[in-house]
Amino acid sequence: MNTGIVILAAGSSQRMGTPKQLLPVFGTSLIKYFIEEAMETPCYPITVVVGAHKAKIVPELKNMPISIVDNPAWETGIGSSVKMGVVGTYMVSKDIEGLIIMTSDMPFVNRHCIKALIQKAIENPEKDVIASKYAGTVGVPALFRRKVLEQLLDLKGESGAKKVIESNKSNALFVDFDKGVVDLDTQTDYFNFIQSKN
Repeated sequence: MNTGIVILAAGSSQRMGTPKQLLPVFGTSLIKYFIEEAMETPCYPITVVVGAHKAKIVPELKNMPISIVDNPAWETGIGSSVKMGVVGTYMVSKDIEGLIIMTSDMPFVNRHCIKALIQKAIENPEKDVIASKYAGTVGVPALFRRKVLEQLLDLKGESGAKKVIESNKSNALFVDFDKGVVDLDTQTDYFNFIQSKN
């Protein structure tokens, strides 16, 4: 299955107080970790959407085999970043069959999570959305088939990919991802994550 992946990294990390995309995890920066994990999957192209901290993040990604898309409207909300990611992916590969959307603050997302979404999609070609399930909710990382990508382009403001997952629930399947509950929004989140790894 020809699947692209979009990593959303345009946010300001206001609650963290520093660009969360550059936090040290697993011996590298968070954003590089996600890209390296994506590179260990069949996904192509890998598109990274930058915005608020692009001046610091882009140099970190030098010489990596990815597409970088700038979202000048990042302040309007995550919806604009999702749209820019979809458009950026199509600029590289117009024959994609599916697209995985993920954020850049869930440290336990790895190659295994990504491959599980793709495998579930291959096994269930009649389903348009394959999403992650954790902590009583559903969300990203999630895979969207080509026929529902237009819905991602309609997102506005703070409505992200979860809105499209919810509106297609009757035609979706879910992959259990218990550690999806962990995201790094604040310094406390990051401290707790580091402590859990020690």
